[in-house]
Amino acid sequence: MAHSPTTRNQPDIGLSLRVAPLAWLSRVYGEHSSQLLRLAIIAGVLLLSARMASSASLRDIAVIVAALAVFLLLRVPPLGLVALIAAGLGVPFTIGTGTQTTLNVAILMIPALAGLWLVEMLRRRHFQIVSSRTTLPLLAFVAAATISFLAGGILWNLFARTAPLTTQAGGWAIFVFSAVAFLLVANQIKEVRWLEIFTGVFLVLSGVYMCARLLPPLYPISSLMNDVSVGSLFWVWTAALAAGQLLFNRKAHLVLRVGLALVLGLTLYIGWFVARSWTSGWLPPMIAVGVILWLRSWRLGLLVTFAAVLFVFVFHPELMDRVLSTESYSIHTRDAARDILLTQVLPLSPIFGLGPANYYWYTPLYPILGWYVSFNSHNNFVDILMQTGVLGMAFFAWFAFEVGRLGWNLRKRFVNDFAQGYVYGCLGGLAGTLVACWLADWLLPFVYNIGLNGFRASMLAWLFWGGLVSLENIARQSQTTDVRTPTRAQ
Repeated sequence: MAHSPTTRNQPDIGLSLRVAPLAWLSRVYGEHSSQLLRLAIIAGVLLLSARMASSASLRDIAVIVAALAVFLLLRVPPLGLVALIAAGLGVPFTIGTGTQTTLNVAILMIPALAGLWLVEMLRRRHFQIVSSRTTLPLLAFVAAATISFLAGGILWNLFARTAPLTTQAGGWAIFVFSAVAFLLVANQIKEVRWLEIFTGVFLVLSGVYMCARLLPPLYPISSLMNDVSVGSLFWVWTAALAAGQLLFNRKAHLVLRVGLALVLGLTLYIGWFVARSWTSGWLPPMIAVGVILWLRSWRLGLLVTFAAVLFVFVFHPELMDRVLSTESYSIHTRDAARDILLTQVLPLSPIFGLGPANYYWYTPLYPILGWYVSFNSHNNFVDILMQTGVLGMAFFAWFAFEVGRLGWNLRKRFVNDFAQGYVYGCLGGLAGTLVACWLADWLLPFVYNIGLNGFRASMLAWLFWGGLVSLENIARQSQTTDVRTPTRAQ
């Protein structure tokens, strides 16, 4: 019978609370006393630094804070990922680049965390990436994007221009940083409890945002997450992870289950009743939840799907008309853009594509609906083809397939706990993400459309997919431990 490595070998905390709050706090303190002590020391130093601010420059304080952060993250790498989720979602800080593009916290933290990871491997003289079938296609996809970037200066149409080199570098960075985000989680989260904390922080921030959207006094809080909330994947992964825990984590405390139901309900309510005109805000999350329902019970999935379709046909037939009608201006222009790009522009360099961001500068040579203007596809799959060619698209499809297969293989390795809920949440999140990719460039933001600001939301898919590899490695180690542990004679 399948057993749960999380139950057998890992502390059951975070999203799988089963004890009273005071007992849980006592247990958390006992398990993390050394880390809490470090945090207390750091907090004290920060307060002292603030006290000395009148006699010290802000640069000196920043150096102290940075040094403390580096020390702490080298000792406890998963804290960096928790900080990435918290800061990436809730800190609107940006740095100007002298252009229309700014660098947000997520874009800045990914290479910083990767650098610390590399430093730690150098210090230990041990270079290793966890074994997973997802790694090879991901690295191949990055290699294809890099080749396309290096060849980006070639003019495949002599009358065309290429994007500025800084813009091409920004487009390439989105591919690379997305892969790095995946690898950071896959390699640095080695215990289920950190994955619980990581996911819990995200769902708490999502829940705060959803409440702030509906309560005017809290609206300033929601404004901090504007760049994230306009990203479809923020809604997809909030709904998917909440639904996965709600339907599969039977060890979750009742209070936690109520909270999960509230977050899921508010996410779908706001998407449908408050922002229904934005299809990317409600359709992909509903697809994600629908897939999880089908995986939970095909009868329940069939019933809910039938009820949803009947409800739309009876009460909101205009939605079907808007989605299916080719007369819609939005759909008409997207279809025209896709046809031009795939039949006239991509053949210029079908294998390697035109390089990151470059196809946007080719489009004025090809009239769309009679106009000679720059345009983009509003479709992530087309964007990948145009920028990295058939080669890059093939590797991306391979990677997505391996992520889905990994989730499918892991779904029975854990039983009724956080880990199983996480796995099913990722399967639903994968489905919802791929649907969102069809609606716009939500997963790999195109620099001339959603842009680098969109990375604050797009990174969520890569981070949580990386968590699947973490669980794969945890399950593998647990199985090895079970096999090697001698059995006491009965």
